[in-house]
Amino acid sequence: MQAWQVHQLGEPSEVMRLQDVERPVPGDGQVLLKVRAANINFPDALMCRGHYQVRPPLPFTPGVEICGETEDGRRVLANPALPYGGFAEYAVADAAALLPAPDSLDDAEAAALHIGYQTGWFGLHRRAGLEAGETLLVHAAAGGVGSAAVQLGKAAGATVIGVVGGADKAAVARELGCDVVVDRRTQDVIATVKEATGGRGADVIYDPVGGEAYTQSTKVVAFEGRIVVVGFAGGSIPSPALNHVLVKNYSILGLHWGLYGTKNPKLIQHCHEQLTELAARGSIKPLVSERVPLAGAAAAVQRVADGVTTGRVAVLPALADGASA
Repeated sequence: MQAWQVHQLGEPSEVMRLQDVERPVPGDGQVLLKVRAANINFPDALMCRGHYQVRPPLPFTPGVEICGETEDGRRVLANPALPYGGFAEYAVADAAALLPAPDSLDDAEAAALHIGYQTGWFGLHRRAGLEAGETLLVHAAAGGVGSAAVQLGKAAGATVIGVVGGADKAAVARELGCDVVVDRRTQDVIATVKEATGGRGADVIYDPVGGEAYTQSTKVVAFEGRIVVVGFAGGSIPSPALNHVLVKNYSILGLHWGLYGTKNPKLIQHCHEQLTELAARGSIKPLVSERVPLAGAAAAVQRVADGVTTGRVAVLPALADGASA
C-alpha cells in the first residue's frame, strides 16, 4: 500500500514522504481499516515537527482521525493507532474505540466530526456549561476547531462572536452562523467585543490559539465567565495572572479531550450520539474546504500548519491524483 512516512522531524512538506510499504498488521484488540477519508489536524503538523505531546517512533505515518471501512463493510470513525496513522491507504485502530459514521455525512464530513466536534462539545458543555442565551466568543472561528465550536454554540442557543484573521476567513465565519465577526487584522478585538456585548463581555471564550488571543480573552471575559483553553496554535503558551482571575471573578478551564478516552470513555460515546443527532437534524455540518488525493497530503498538512486554510482539509486516498473536490 501507499503511505506517507516521516523519517526525520521538521516541516511537513519537507519530511513527509509518500512510500510503498507493507500493510500494518493489527495487534491485540485492533482492527485493520481501509481509509476512506483522513482529516488533517494541527497536531499532525506538530507531530511532524516533534512538538506534540505524543511522539511516535520514527518512521511514522501521521493522520490522527479517519473515516474508515471495516472488513465487513461498516463505515466507522477512528483515531488510528500510531505509528500507523491515517495518511495511508490502510490504518489500524483500537476496536473498542470505533464509532459509527453518521449516515447524514459523507466520508470527509464524517472524518471531520470526530476530534474537533468532540473537543467543542466537551469544552462548551462538559467544562464550561454553556447555556442558551449566553454569549460565546470563539478565537480562530473559521478554522477546523473554531468552526466546530461556532456551530455547536449556535446549536446550543448562544450568541456567537467569531474572531478571525482576514477578510476571507471573516466571510467563512459569517457563513458558519457567527452573529458578530471580528477581523483581528483590521479591528480592535477588545473594543469591538465590548461594544457588541454592551460592555459586559463574553460568558464563555473558546481559545485554541493562546498567546495574544488569551490576553484579549482576559480583557473581554464577563463576570463569572469561563475561558476554555483548548490549544496553542498561535505558538506561545500564556502565563495567566491569577490575581486578575481573582479580581474579575472568572474561571480558566483546561481541556485535553484525549484524556476522556482513558478516564471516561463512555462520555465519548455519549458525545458521539449527541453529535450524530445534531448532524441528522442539520444543526451541525463539518465545513470541509478541500478534499485532496493521497498524493497531496504533505502539501495540505503544510497549509494547515501555516494557518492559511479554513474549516477542515480531508485526504481521500481513493481520489484520483491531480483531482480535488
